[in-house]
Amino acid sequence: MENGAERCNILGDGKLKATSGTTTVHGVLLNIRRNVDKDDPSSTVPLGHGDPSLFPCFRTTTIAEDAIVDAVRSAEFNYYSPKPGLLPTRRAIADYLSRDLPYTLSPDDVFLTVGCIQAIEVTLMVLACPGANILLPRPCFPSYGALASSNNLEVRYFDLIPEKGWEVDIEGVEALADENTVAMVVINPGNPCGSVYTHQHLKKISETARRLGILAVADEVYHHLSFGTNPFVPMGVFGSIVPVITLGSISKRWLVPGWRLGWLVTSDPNGILQKSKVISPSRSLCVKIEHLQSANTYSRIIIM
Repeated sequence: MENGAERCNILGDGKLKATSGTTTVHGVLLNIRRNVDKDDPSSTVPLGHGDPSLFPCFRTTTIAEDAIVDAVRSAEFNYYSPKPGLLPTRRAIADYLSRDLPYTLSPDDVFLTVGCIQAIEVTLMVLACPGANILLPRPCFPSYGALASSNNLEVRYFDLIPEKGWEVDIEGVEALADENTVAMVVINPGNPCGSVYTHQHLKKISETARRLGILAVADEVYHHLSFGTNPFVPMGVFGSIVPVITLGSISKRWLVPGWRLGWLVTSDPNGILQKSKVISPSRSLCVKIEHLQSANTYSRIIIM
């Protein structure tokens, strides 16, 4: 006690101290960087960058740059935009994503966000009703766990199997889920594992989510950065099996992470979300969840 107040040790000696017993990919990378011999003249090639714009050889198309300049100079977009985002932008994203789907998305299925991080944040915030839990892959992009915890949403991790190309441990998912599970997150192409799931595996994941009565949240921010023999298949292809919330952004494909434009898209051709009043007639999203315990019904979600 000092001057009647308890001592606060948050700042400590000015250095951050790890209080968690968990190990993250980011923590491993930091440890490697600390141990690089600074006197060694050999060049170091970083393999953990998520920002291609740091390298001058990667630059977006001048068409995109000119479009931004024209939009700013026009003074036609200086007003407060609608909460879901500008209609022409949502229409363009819906048309673009529909190319790979067996059905056509509507602009009303698209909600714009400040990068994919905000799409993650909004989704987890909405899912965070009292007692709810969400299933995350392990390894996982660390923002999911941090944002879930900050919203008091219980996290349960299912394993990815390295011997099978980091596929989802389906049996593990089924063992973790209960009546309070609201969704499972699928990151494909995988971050940080770099895996690209097959059509067959994604269908199995969708059928599992349907059987458990939960939503599938598909993080597809690395949509265009898939290599190897497996072609990228969007999770929305299986929207007729289970409602899918797809998260994405222009950051990676168009090399402009600083432009902070992302999206949250509902892939639900059967209208399950609307029938269960997850999406209001005005297509706005509000914060409410009511878990429905049935193999053919899903968590009722309305997102801001």
